[in-house]
Amino acid sequence: MGWSVGGWTSNNSRRGSQFSSGNAKEEPGAIVCRVAPSFLRFGSYQLHATRGKEDLEIVRRLADYTIRHHYPHLENIKKSEGLSFEAAMGDTPAIDLTSNKYAAWAVEVAEHTAYLIARWQGVGFTHGVLNTDNMSVLGLTIDYGPFGFLDAFDPSFTPNTTDLPGKRYCFANQPDVGLWNIAQFTGPLSAADLISKDEANYVMERYGTKFMDEYQSIMTKKLGLSKYNKQLISKLLNNLAVDKVDYTNFFRLLSNVKADRDIPETELLVPIKAALLDIGKERKEAWISWVQTYIEELVASGVSDEERKATMNRVNPKYVLRNYLCQTAIDAADLGDYEEVRRLLKVMEHPYDEQPGMEKYARLPPAWAYRPGVCMLSCSS
Repeated sequence: MGWSVGGWTSNNSRRGSQFSSGNAKEEPGAIVCRVAPSFLRFGSYQLHATRGKEDLEIVRRLADYTIRHHYPHLENIKKSEGLSFEAAMGDTPAIDLTSNKYAAWAVEVAEHTAYLIARWQGVGFTHGVLNTDNMSVLGLTIDYGPFGFLDAFDPSFTPNTTDLPGKRYCFANQPDVGLWNIAQFTGPLSAADLISKDEANYVMERYGTKFMDEYQSIMTKKLGLSKYNKQLISKLLNNLAVDKVDYTNFFRLLSNVKADRDIPETELLVPIKAALLDIGKERKEAWISWVQTYIEELVASGVSDEERKATMNRVNPKYVLRNYLCQTAIDAADLGDYEEVRRLLKVMEHPYDEQPGMEKYARLPPAWAYRPGVCMLSCSS
């Protein structure tokens, strides 16, 4: 269990000191309790490895503790003398994970992490500060920092003001940063002689494979396709970025497209029109071309429109916790009205469901929501 305590001393300090108005006044304080099965992070192992050989025994003891309490199914695997290999398809041998519990554990950590980040990419979630102190070895998000969901699709979006110069933790970089974190995790295990160099490399390979498998599966389901189509999806993401299309609303609307080659060209964009704001003739033609190709894929799949829509709506949320919705609830709570907090929580408990009367929570952010302090926050927020 982790605790963080904060008291606000200026009317904007909760958004980070750079957003302070300078007009100091008393404001509500808060005690926040964060609960997780464990707060063991990649940095928990990395820290001791940086302190020299005398601390490497702590890395081993911490690894044993983690396996015993959180990966008990690996407890009885024994470390063999050197590596053993299993036959694998192709020329590349596979590491035999039955000979070393630490290697088997590291692979599971890598795969849990890859699964988590693939899911983030699927719903347009950006963590904001993916350092080794904020990544759990259980594949959980235990420290959000300045997070944000994509509104206008922008692969370089980061909700962290301190990340703006290099955008290390931007949406598009999250998969690579996840791999970097895995490398910082396997390093201490190698230094403590718990895994070999080959095993460490295999762990990182498994991260990449698991991420691509999950990401391709998610994107295929988001489009209601029967198989992954890299070219179609790449073109779609490019179109979304060029026209700054709302990521959440677009995919929810996409389920309304019919698998019908006979739809007149003038009506092809009707199902997604609400997400395509102010596009000119050239961009309209680009979208028509994409929808035509998409419909061909839908027809080839042979899945009924009704079945496909239901499947897509199970993976494409209608509601996400957009920053401006949080800010609106916070502002009301500042005035003593907690009803908006309760209402927002209720909506977000069922993000994939149609909720009559709650459509306003799926709307595009208003203009004021794009200012720093709402769409972007600092690490101290």
